[in-house]
Amino acid sequence: MKKRSRFLQVPIEPFTIEPDLKADEILQKMERISFQGRSLGVAHRVWQKMLADDVTIFMGMAGALSAGGLRMVVAYLIEHRFIDCLVSTGANLYHDLHETRGRHHYLGSAIANDAALAEDRIDRVYDTFASEEEFCDNDVWIGDFAATLELRPYTSREFLNLLGGHLWNETHGAGILTAAYKAGVPIFCPAIADSSIGMGLSQGRHKTKGAGHIDIIGDIVESANLVIRRPRTATVVLGGGTPKNFINQASVQAEFFSDAVGGHKYAVQIVTDVPHFGGASGSTLEEAQSWGKLATDADRVTVHADATIALPLLATALARSSSDRAKRRKRPEFDPGQREMLVEGRPISRDTFEETR
Repeated sequence: MKKRSRFLQVPIEPFTIEPDLKADEILQKMERISFQGRSLGVAHRVWQKMLADDVTIFMGMAGALSAGGLRMVVAYLIEHRFIDCLVSTGANLYHDLHETRGRHHYLGSAIANDAALAEDRIDRVYDTFASEEEFCDNDVWIGDFAATLELRPYTSREFLNLLGGHLWNETHGAGILTAAYKAGVPIFCPAIADSSIGMGLSQGRHKTKGAGHIDIIGDIVESANLVIRRPRTATVVLGGGTPKNFINQASVQAEFFSDAVGGHKYAVQIVTDVPHFGGASGSTLEEAQSWGKLATDADRVTVHADATIALPLLATALARSSSDRAKRRKRPEFDPGQREMLVEGRPISRDTFEETR
């Protein structure tokens, strides 16, 4: 009898329905099925390993996830320190601010009459509607706040911490910006100009010459110094875009100045983009290894799925399986409210890199 192939060791276990299963138990079972179901189950396990290790966990957030209803999931992950640093598009932070200020996004339709929506001043994000007039009011609100600040450059991290504090003091509302402000979690927004936050800042500069000066190169230096200071890192990416690459380039830039940096130790990405068109959004974690963004022995998984499907299940599973682990973990202590961010009580520069070679 021919010896069983070494490739045929662990059988698939058909998913059976158990009505009382919790989210983490569902994902554990999904590790024994196939395709993206298995990948999502593996993502749960890899994220648990991050929480058990002494790493700084970055999250990248692209797309329109706040408008799509996931803002409070991310706020929960921040508040309970399942992540340590958020890198986001400006749109996600803007739509979060919109709802924290008491406004809403509305159930709509992807086949709506857009000419009729425009006539009624309604903006559409696929199947989601929002008021253009309320957006315009947000822009003015952001601009008015920016005009009150000292006229000097701010990294996006410093500005967003100040904005989160202002938002909390005015609304005491729950959301991403306010959760990060209260938890001391830094938020970077390297493409802040490409958003309605950027438009609000431009209106602030129109009102007060010199206002709204965001130092995005300072963001690069500061994020790299964060990695130099804490070289063991992990990344969870929702979608692709600028946040994904900004997190990865922080490791690459840091490695230029410190031999201790060797790429992320863990990586989870939930993406709908594909790699074969050559874009960074769909690039594989294996490709990231060639750049030094990811350690060659990193524990990693890509989930090819819509984050509005995958993240609620994954975060709910983590909340049940790993809340104690998140509380006990040796997490980095930041003070992002200073002009120079404090990491473990010591400032990091936004102007010069820390060299450790």
